[in-house]
Amino acid sequence: MINRILIRIKVVQMLYNYMLTRDVKSLAMARDELQQSFDKSYELYNYLLKFIIDITDLQDLYLDEAKHKFLPTHEDLNPNPKFVDNELVEILRNNEQLQQFIKEHKLSWRDNELFLRLMLNKIQNTDVYNEYMESGMSDLDSDCNLWRQLFRRLIIDDDDMLEELENKSVYWSSDDLDFMGQFVIKTIRRISDGEEFPIMPQFKDEEDAEFGDKLFTAAVEQEELNSATIDKFVDSRHWDSDRIALIDRVILLVALAEVRNFENIPTTVTLNEYIEIAKSFSTPNSSAFVNGILNSAIRYMKNSEGLMKP
Repeated sequence: MINRILIRIKVVQMLYNYMLTRDVKSLAMARDELQQSFDKSYELYNYLLKFIIDITDLQDLYLDEAKHKFLPTHEDLNPNPKFVDNELVEILRNNEQLQQFIKEHKLSWRDNELFLRLMLNKIQNTDVYNEYMESGMSDLDSDCNLWRQLFRRLIIDDDDMLEELENKSVYWSSDDLDFMGQFVIKTIRRISDGEEFPIMPQFKDEEDAEFGDKLFTAAVEQEELNSATIDKFVDSRHWDSDRIALIDRVILLVALAEVRNFENIPTTVTLNEYIEIAKSFSTPNSSAFVNGILNSAIRYMKNSEGLMKP
């Protein structure tokens, strides 16, 4: 569920932090922090699923309070219950795996009702919500589609949501919200399709679970070797090895560690993934720089070091 794209990003981020702090931080401490970042990403996935439940409960509470006002209106006494009767919410509420995780990690959004109220107001002002409430359709597919669209069009890109999450954990960033939000959408689709176990595991398999730690450790242990490889292909007419941006060097160190240590990952996959990371996390020129250095380094490793990967 935490896929290799996100794993690579987190390894790059952790290596960058480690290279800034290694005088006071051991490799073991950095590896522990990396694992904690993976655990917090999976916690965010479950937390976003809990958001669906808690914001529905808040609306249910408001509807009930409106009925008991001193002078309730006809609308107060006869509200449209479609949002609070959503079948997806009931499935999540009754999912043992999700509820066990929520209980163990004490996950709740109700400690900040002002934020929940803000998000509920935003939801109620979307076309997606209003079309859903006005529709005569009332089935699991339409209920799931509502929340898929809300995550796509509102929640994943919402600045207030991101600020709320960043205030709760240093490990939660816009990347985490984007990736975990996409996995929430996939989970909702799995529920709509009637899958028996829709809640996704933290990692797809044991190989993915070990990938991040192995990649980070290799990048640290082979830093000197891979730095020499990088410097070999820096064109001194355009670049000064000593002045390469640290983030660019880190991206290259992790990429070369992946090339050297993971035989089952084609070099083209590694190349493309780290060029994309450079586009997202460094300067406008970085992707071209990373592309050029990696291509040259991979050719050299195949010709001179016996690298056998495709």
